[in-house]
Amino acid sequence: MDNKRLILFAALSVIVILLWDAWQAEYGTPPPAPVAQSSAPATGDVPSAAASSQASVTAGGDIPAAAAVVPGEESALKKGQRIRVVTDVFNLEIDTVGGDLREGDLTEYPVSVKEPGKPFRLLSDASNNIFVAQSGLLSSAAAAAPDHHAVYSAAQSEYRLADGADELRVPLTWTSDGGVSVTKTYVFRRGAYVIEVDHQVVNGAAAPWNGRLYRQFQRSRAERESALLYTYTGGVVSSEENKYQKLSFDDMDGSNLNKEIKGGWAAMIQHYFVAAWVPASQDQLNQFYSKALGGDRYVLGFVTPVTTIAPGASANLSSKLFVGPKLQHRLEVVAPALELTVDYGMLTFIAKPIFWVMEYIYGVVQNWGWSIILLTLLIKLVFYKLSETSYKSMANMRRLAPKLAQLKERYGDDRQRMSQGMMELYKKEKINPLGGCLPILVQIPVFISLYWVLLESVEMRQAPFILWINDLSIKDPFYVLPLIMGVTMFIQQKLNPPPPDPLQAKILMALPFVFTLFFAFFPAGLVLYWVANNVLSIAQQWYITARIEKAAAAKA
Repeated sequence: MDNKRLILFAALSVIVILLWDAWQAEYGTPPPAPVAQSSAPATGDVPSAAASSQASVTAGGDIPAAAAVVPGEESALKKGQRIRVVTDVFNLEIDTVGGDLREGDLTEYPVSVKEPGKPFRLLSDASNNIFVAQSGLLSSAAAAAPDHHAVYSAAQSEYRLADGADELRVPLTWTSDGGVSVTKTYVFRRGAYVIEVDHQVVNGAAAPWNGRLYRQFQRSRAERESALLYTYTGGVVSSEENKYQKLSFDDMDGSNLNKEIKGGWAAMIQHYFVAAWVPASQDQLNQFYSKALGGDRYVLGFVTPVTTIAPGASANLSSKLFVGPKLQHRLEVVAPALELTVDYGMLTFIAKPIFWVMEYIYGVVQNWGWSIILLTLLIKLVFYKLSETSYKSMANMRRLAPKLAQLKERYGDDRQRMSQGMMELYKKEKINPLGGCLPILVQIPVFISLYWVLLESVEMRQAPFILWINDLSIKDPFYVLPLIMGVTMFIQQKLNPPPPDPLQAKILMALPFVFTLFFAFFPAGLVLYWVANNVLSIAQQWYITARIEKAAAAKA
């Protein structure tokens, strides 16, 4: 059992990761804290918030339920005039119905390396894949505020960020019969994935205007991206108490979120990309809500306290909307804890430093593949002494292999006498058979953390390495790396002491083939790490084993 622990611990590492992935997929999203149920009807696409201490009117009166969404009858969002917006990082479409952000292409991120001219579409209002950003105003006075069903007007059908300009403003206007006018303005800045969304309310009525601003995402349930690799797709809410609280589609099916949160943010995330609504101030108290609309469509957002505008006065209600890749350095300046949408799991405290080191290496070599290899080398150097202890233990076990085989022949199937003989032999040779276990166990969290870094970091997406490997986030198209990995595993087995049990020997011989088939569908970046780690381990183990065998031969 001891003579095969390196491979078994390597297998255990992979199994732990896969079991964790499976557990996360089924049970890993913690349910939100118990909250009151929303008082809105189950078909409303804007939930009526529960009464809050800030509201000056009764619950439900200040936020009337919006038009119903009947599953099967209104599978697509209503559409009006489309306004195209082009910046250096976006190609977007805004609809005059609600002033919704309906389509969002990220021009710096192609769909794949095979289609470099086709940008990745994060937001969409296609009936089978809805993911839109909505915002609007709700007032207790009838028809005194535009929600996301209201129709705005626009002066142009297309806006482009001009050469040399740093800002692009896209205004939409709405006016009520009672004299209230609203200008909803999207503000885009060069190189930024943050969009400012302002609602300028001018009260031309004779009475004070009372209203609340809401921002929300409407999204369809998304299918799992990969059967082998689990990445979370769903809602996330942040608060002072819980910086990163997942709110899965199943959670939204089970109950409605209805909770007051100071600051924070609400987001819909997926592998590599995120869209997040952020309040104008982290000191503002908002009512966060979620709702399952039926037909696998969900709403997640938050609404401000009541704002009162005197007759003849005006007020600006603003928000920030992030739509883009999960670039940690950009996310952390948008809102507190927004960088946690790059989900490294429970080992974030290990994974973040690993990413920082790898990012620093990339700054020097300008190649993420070489960064992975050099990072692996650094990790091997950090754990050199621990690995040395493990390899020394295995080298000594390898030296005892002939004597263990003799014990096997002597005692046959008598396990008790075999165990006693082995312990006596270990004692005589001053070998601790478990001496190599702890060093390997210590390294497992680092391996798992690096696994998540390579899986979650958008920097790996479409990152080229060398030759035919032009995307480290997908499998090797020619399966060369998995084959090399299988060969290195086989070589490692030959360096390890052979097991006395023939059945164990057959199982170990099969592992390189099993892992080769398994890793054939893993992202190339992960397989590259495993190959680099195996090669360095082989070199270290060969050197230590040769040194110990030479010393033993000199004593003989």
